[in-house]
Amino acid sequence: MTTIKQKDFIDSIADSLQFISYYHPIDFIKAMHEAYLKEKNPAARNAIGQILINSRMVAESHRPICQDTGMVCVFMKVGMHMQWDANISPEEMINEGIRRAYLNPDNPLRASIVSDPAGKRINTKDNTPAVIHTEIVCGDKIEVTIAAKGFGSENKAKLKILNPHDNISAWVLKTIPTLGAGWCPPGIIGIGIGGTADKAVSNAKEALFEEPINIQQLYQRGPTNRIEELRLSLYEEINKLGIGAQGLGGVTTVLDVKIKDSPTHAASLPVAIIPNCAATRYVKFTLDGSGPCQLTPPTLENWPEIDNSFIKQGRRINLDELDKNALLSFKVGESLLISGKLITGRDAAHQRLQKLILSGEGLPKNLDLRNRFIYYVGPVPKTGSEIIGSAGPTTANRMDSFVDLLLDKTGLIGMIGKAERGSEALEAIKKHKALYCIAVGGAAYLISKAIKSAKILAFEELGMEAMYELEVKDMPVVVAVDTEGNSVHTMGPLQWCHKS
Repeated sequence: MTTIKQKDFIDSIADSLQFISYYHPIDFIKAMHEAYLKEKNPAARNAIGQILINSRMVAESHRPICQDTGMVCVFMKVGMHMQWDANISPEEMINEGIRRAYLNPDNPLRASIVSDPAGKRINTKDNTPAVIHTEIVCGDKIEVTIAAKGFGSENKAKLKILNPHDNISAWVLKTIPTLGAGWCPPGIIGIGIGGTADKAVSNAKEALFEEPINIQQLYQRGPTNRIEELRLSLYEEINKLGIGAQGLGGVTTVLDVKIKDSPTHAASLPVAIIPNCAATRYVKFTLDGSGPCQLTPPTLENWPEIDNSFIKQGRRINLDELDKNALLSFKVGESLLISGKLITGRDAAHQRLQKLILSGEGLPKNLDLRNRFIYYVGPVPKTGSEIIGSAGPTTANRMDSFVDLLLDKTGLIGMIGKAERGSEALEAIKKHKALYCIAVGGAAYLISKAIKSAKILAFEELGMEAMYELEVKDMPVVVAVDTEGNSVHTMGPLQWCHKS
């Protein structure tokens, strides 16, 4: 009988999480490069190029692909003829492996998990616990799929209980545009069909990690069953929507569509959608009692050589010299290289600011937002001589309800994040003649190299959600909403719809 040792299992969990924090799956890199080569929209091609350059940089530097280092999701298939040599449960071993991986001083990963989610939302500080799915199977080994799932994409999950006669494709194609760009396309769409509601969602998540990305090979040989036919059809039709990289409009929105189904009740048809983002991070390993998993690092030859000169193209802007009048000259879709001082702040900081303003207490003395831009970011902890860790944008529309108040009461004139803004924010931006720009989600390490200094200004106790002052040099962004409220996330997809 195979015996799996506690130390081997914990080490395997920790090693795999470090591994996937800086190595994309190679099939993902190849698919992304194919999308880069065929992309016709220059803005979308630029975004994909930044993602590929970022991917190579983190593979070389062993630093996180994205500032959101994810929530750990584990699928275990445990052989019924194996046994544990352990004094804690498998769940406890997994969480201990996570703890060691995320607190690794050589490559510290961002702790994003909060307990008491409906109450005080206290950060657990080590990114535990994981979400664990366990299946008992025949055999004497344990097979593990482990992923670090980013929540810009996870937040876009959808579930619908269709009627048995409803059209699955019609619902998917109606739903995909509602996801917006917060999931950082292009990426993989996982679809779960059948079972119960919870099984459909689990199927969608597990489908994301089916290897390899093979939609092009499927085209070449042709479908052999209904699920393959559905994959091909949805791949074509989703890309015809013209959403494109980062929602800028383009010919590639999805790299593949993966589907997993289960038998269901005759009266029902549960269907779930979960996207995976540009920070696709997962690995599979098997333990057979011979020791911890052995993960083979890919060679840099697997990454394409991308001419990075395009990153330095755009109008150079000094943030320290901007005022509201200067914003009137910026055009939606325009590429900028920004330098000067930025203030950071995301969900928890915005809640604090709102409370201080509405109470009449006012902002902290050293926090002056007049004629400033705020960057929606929660960086990875720095290491060694770094100024800051990976520092890519978070999804901006989570801050929409705060926009009018901050623009009105603080003198703030601009925001930087990722993805589209909702109607509430668009109205406030137009009303106050402000500006919203986007940085590329999935290029967090690349962006961090534009940051020349960083200091905490307020709410240090919030950890990664504290407010910093960053000094940046030639940080690439795109004007996503101009002072008239025009949005690139509306205009771009309309222009590229049906052009794939």
